[in-house]
Amino acid sequence: MTANVAEEKTPAVPVWNDRAVSVSERVDALVGAMTLREKIAQLYGVWVGASDEGGDVAPHQHDMEEAVDLDVLLPAGLGQLTRPFGTAPVDPALGALSLMRSQARIAAENRFGIPALAHEECLAGFAAWGATAYPVPLSWGATFDPHLVRRMAATIGRDMRAVGVHQGLAPVLDVVRDARWGRVEETIGEDPYLVGTIGTAYVQGLESAGIVATLKHFVGYSASRAGRNLAPSSVGPRERADVLLPPFEMAVREGGARSVMHAYTDLDGIPAAADEDLLTGLLRDTWGFDGTVVADYFGIAFLTTLHAIAGDWADAAGAALRAGVDVELPTVKTFGTPLEEAVTDGRVPETLIDRALRRVLTQKTALGLLDADWTPLPPALTGADLDTPDTLRGSIDLDGPANRALARTLAEEAVVLLSNDGILPLTAPRRIALLGPNADEPTAVLGCYSFPQHIGVHHPYSPLGIELPTLRDTLTAEFPDTRFTTAPGTGIDDGDTSGIPEAVRAARDADIAVVVLGDRAGLFGRGTSGEGCDAESLALPGAQQQLLDALLDTGTPLVTVLLAGRPYALGRAADESAAVVQAFFPGEEGTHAIAGILAGRLNPSGRLPVSVPRIPGAQPTTYLGPRLAHVNNVSSIDPTPAFPFGHGLTYTTFHWTDLAVDHHEAPTDGAFTIALTIRNTGRRPGTETVQLYLHDPVASVVQPVQRLIGYTRLTLDPGQAQRLHVTVPADLASFTGRDGQRITEPGTLELRLASSSTQPHLTAGVTLTGPQRHVDHTRHLHAEFVVGQEPVARA
Repeated sequence: MTANVAEEKTPAVPVWNDRAVSVSERVDALVGAMTLREKIAQLYGVWVGASDEGGDVAPHQHDMEEAVDLDVLLPAGLGQLTRPFGTAPVDPALGALSLMRSQARIAAENRFGIPALAHEECLAGFAAWGATAYPVPLSWGATFDPHLVRRMAATIGRDMRAVGVHQGLAPVLDVVRDARWGRVEETIGEDPYLVGTIGTAYVQGLESAGIVATLKHFVGYSASRAGRNLAPSSVGPRERADVLLPPFEMAVREGGARSVMHAYTDLDGIPAAADEDLLTGLLRDTWGFDGTVVADYFGIAFLTTLHAIAGDWADAAGAALRAGVDVELPTVKTFGTPLEEAVTDGRVPETLIDRALRRVLTQKTALGLLDADWTPLPPALTGADLDTPDTLRGSIDLDGPANRALARTLAEEAVVLLSNDGILPLTAPRRIALLGPNADEPTAVLGCYSFPQHIGVHHPYSPLGIELPTLRDTLTAEFPDTRFTTAPGTGIDDGDTSGIPEAVRAARDADIAVVVLGDRAGLFGRGTSGEGCDAESLALPGAQQQLLDALLDTGTPLVTVLLAGRPYALGRAADESAAVVQAFFPGEEGTHAIAGILAGRLNPSGRLPVSVPRIPGAQPTTYLGPRLAHVNNVSSIDPTPAFPFGHGLTYTTFHWTDLAVDHHEAPTDGAFTIALTIRNTGRRPGTETVQLYLHDPVASVVQPVQRLIGYTRLTLDPGQAQRLHVTVPADLASFTGRDGQRITEPGTLELRLASSSTQPHLTAGVTLTGPQRHVDHTRHLHAEFVVGQEPVARA
């Protein structure tokens, strides 16, 4: 019987296609069978655009690349397809068909039948035409809700996987160091623990859907001098270790991320793309990362053109490979003929090619791309009539009701009420003056990596693909009996003041004025926020501050609403507005959330992931600074924010009482347990975000005055109280010592339980005892929050 079975298996598939064989054996067999050119072909992508007719993808042209001839490239194989959906407006079903046909061609034209791995951007949703535009990452941070972010990421991942995509270029784990940087909207906040927990949740969600999550930008990109894009970063080893690296460490260790993208920047003269200590020594040898490292777009070529550490494309390719970069994106340049010639003439050892190739093939194997029964047919096209493409148009909905409901929930949790003199919620005013450049602008809720702002702007005659109600639309629906008068007053950044008098007249004739200010997302100067749209200061763009001041002078109660990608100084308005509402590009459902909060249908629960400055020029500064970074008597500049990190108001009140500490002393390898009671003392249900900060009064190296080490959201009905227990491992007090090693040292500490970084309610004094202890990447990373016996939303 056994012999007969063996005979039936005689037409055996090649080893690399056999699922019964171990992954390492499959990969080794394939590497051994490949020519040098075939090996290198797996290490680069080609930037393509799917056909809106369902045909093959076509190479995308960009000013950074030469023309690509697929007929020449494909016989050797192809590693990746770059953004087939995210390059031009394409109906999702026809895009999926186009990608399917292209994958069939790619597999058919190389000797081993290997398809490409397709990647897309998914920073705030799948960046494809017609896909849901979720709030930007800065809004994720404002929710302080990793569980909700995990749900969102899983939904994004399922949509991508359904149409044939394998890898998503997100999340951004850069910690904000200077809010003038244009890419602040893409970050999660200015605190590494918040960034790490929210970012790791996103990774877990994306990976749960079978999408390879890509951590970026590794590392130091956000610490560029003066907040300028790609500028050098002045970061010492301790700031790198204690502020910039922890989110990546957490996402590798707990998130299961399978890819990392190197940063563009250089740290102390070493570009990240050529930093072997970073990409191999730390990432792989220390943290144990075993996925792929991909290049940020054109980043390997930049080693020659921008960093000038490589004399030609071959030198750049060799430097990146040695450092640990495995895949060149977005398209073939240095990893093509230049790399092949460099291996042939001995400048680059073939062992480096094989090392990167094994990582790439291991990932493709895990994705099922080498299996004998692999098919290019994506799940969303199963059962469809593939021979008549026109019948497919409109058959795939990437923005269905469930997606929109999730986008709305996230937006509702992300909107932050900064101040309120009691005017909110509004009580059916008769006349509202709705003013400002973002009051009636559909795209004011979108970030620069949303499809409409990233790609759609280049196709002005193509429809947006999603519904984007303006704040005017949602407020008029919220208050159907109110008379609205609208006037923009000025543009976002045109500096035009000619419309201010009209806005002032409208405000004077109204019971309440609502002014909607902020940003326009774009890239490389096409916006006031986004990649390459860095700011000279944190003053509102254009003439918006002049409009704001003129409206304050009218005496009409003014509600200031910000739809922005970064925090801005508001001048007098921080104190004189009747209320201030901050929304960081809250996505396609964002104006519904804002209208609901203004009307009182929703109780705000968002908290600031970044500080809002009081003055526009005190940069760079964040709450996470030592004593000399805060107000003092040795500098005339006061960097105290108008609204601090973690701040956010609600329409109810909470009372924090009954602090208890089980033991005030614990060894340096121990833990503390503290408890407190929180009661909703208001008249409506509400959510309090309990934030735990660590203050180390005396340490062997300079420390931040305080830093976030834990948080949880607690939702309570009126009059309801909950007892909250928090276990705090001593490891959370660790930092990088004088010898460059992470240590936990003995001494006194303060554990501050707070509703913001400047509003502690209860403080527990505790002491660590015993010897100084070295800790590493296996240390405890979290405090545990428990209500009664049941865990609650642990960060």
